[in-house]
Order: sequence, then C-alpha cells, then structure tokens
Amino acid sequence: MTAGMSEQPQPKVGFIGLGLMGRGMAANIRKAGYEMVLHDLRKEAAEPLLDDRVQWADTPKAVAAACDVVFTSLPKPGDVDAVLRGGTGLGAGFRPGSVWFDLSTNSVDIVRALNAELAREAVIFLDAPVSGGPAGAASGKLAIWASGDEVTFDRFRPVLMAMADQARYIGEIGAGSIAKLVHNVASAAFTQVLAETMTIGVKAGLEPLQLYEAIRAGAMGRMRSFDLIHRRWLADNLDTPSFELQLQHKDVKLGIELARSVEVPSRLCNLVFEELTEAMNRGWARRDAQSVLLLQQERAGVEKFAVPIEDIEAVMNRT
Repeated sequence: MTAGMSEQPQPKVGFIGLGLMGRGMAANIRKAGYEMVLHDLRKEAAEPLLDDRVQWADTPKAVAAACDVVFTSLPKPGDVDAVLRGGTGLGAGFRPGSVWFDLSTNSVDIVRALNAELAREAVIFLDAPVSGGPAGAASGKLAIWASGDEVTFDRFRPVLMAMADQARYIGEIGAGSIAKLVHNVASAAFTQVLAETMTIGVKAGLEPLQLYEAIRAGAMGRMRSFDLIHRRWLADNLDTPSFELQLQHKDVKLGIELARSVEVPSRLCNLVFEELTEAMNRGWARRDAQSVLLLQQERAGVEKFAVPIEDIEAVMNRT
C-alpha cells in the first residue's frame, strides 16, 4: 500500500492521454501499485501498460464512472474541453464528489471556467500542469504545480508523488497554470537569447562546440542554463521532437494573453511569439520547439551547427 494511505484503500486512478508525457506518468502510477483505468485516442498507446490491475476503457465516460480520481494529460485547451463534453465524455461519467486533475498546459481563464462549471455538479477540479519533459515524466523527476482545493490535493498527494519528485500545492484554481505559463515563456525566450548570442560568437570566429564549452564554464553556464540547447539545436536533432514547436507556440500565446489580461507590458515575449509564429509558417509545427532557433542562424548567415552528439556529451561529462 502506498505510503500515507494506510488508513484507507488506495484510490482507483483513471488516466487519459498517453502521449510523450502521459505514458511516463501513467507508467509510474502503475509502478506504485495503483489500480488504474486508461484511455487514449489510440488503444495501442495503452497496451504496454495493461495488466490485471490496469484496464482499458473505450471512452472518457467509462474512465470517470470507474475511478475515484482522473488525470488528463492532453496537448491543447480544446482537447481538455473535448474530453469533458458529449455523451461519452468525462462529464457524462462523473459522480458528485468525483475528482479531476488536469495535467495539461491550459489557459487560466479556461481552467477557472471549468472549475466553476464542474463545481455546480459537485465535481472537484484541479489544474496541475507539469514540467520536466518526456524524460522527466518517465524518470519521475517532474514538477507538478497544483491549484484548486487544497484538501483534495493533500488527499491525492501520494498519487502525485508516484509520478513526480516535486508535487506542490500553490494556491487557488488557476495558480498552477499561471506558474506553468510563466515558466514556459521564460524558457522559450531564454533559448532564443542563446541562439542570438551563439550566432554572434560563431560568426566572430569560434567553432560552435568550442564556444558552447567556454560559455558553459562561465557564471551563467554554471547555473546549467545552457543545457537547454545541447541535445537539440546544437546537434541539429530537431525532427525527433522532445517538445513540439506547435505546443511551445500555444504556450507562449497563452502566456502573452495572460500578460495582456493583467495589463503587463511584454515586449520581449511578444518578439518571441513572433519568432515562433514565423517558424510555424515555415511548416515546422511538428519539429522540436528549438527549430525556431534556425531563424536566427539564417539571419546571421551561419550554417547549421550539427555538432556530433558524442562530442557534445564529452563536453557535458567534463564540465
């Protein structure tokens, strides 16, 4: 029995959305011994996880009807809304007292509206976006920023800790989404600053890896901020995405809309969004988000770096 739940039976856990992030999180809940019900648009995504304690459901409704708590990990706000609606949606299966944690990156206004709507049906909704990428989802080195009803968060904390080493409650509904959007917009902006400064150094005469190793040893580099770019952009490994460009475009758009709604100027973030939009218009939506950094290389007249990954790893290992 999971630690912290010895006085009551383990909850039955529903999980919907078994993509790059969801499959790792669901696998870690399964590893912790929870009884589960899974659903995805593709049953084959769930099949490696199915066993005598982990069952498949044909609809979100069936997941909600069978489980004490449901987690969703979905790409876009429209997908979250779609999984709730209709005769086979979550809403048709929820009972009074049902609990839904949405792990997706969503609009603050949407999660607050969903919370209000579901509260009228006595369904408890928490927005709980995550950060750590597919590798973090698989390893459990993941942050979860949850907001909504704190008592419910505490009740299901053991399930959250089964899939994340950093699961924290940060406030009323919408707070989790605010934290996630601030984080993702900052990440998008910082990688573009790296692209600008790296192209300056390369065009001034340094080899990409020589420059990368040098700056990574400096004060900023020792914070490991530069580790954002080594596996994708520096290696020209953009077509096996860790995080798709279209999803970063969506996240930054939501972050800018949030800034506008609270009347905060965001000139640099708007420039980042313009860059992402140009990259989207190049047809790069399904490439890695760092494909946007190629635009800076084009403007600077610097060829793709394409540093061999084994050379990059050697630098990582000695600094």
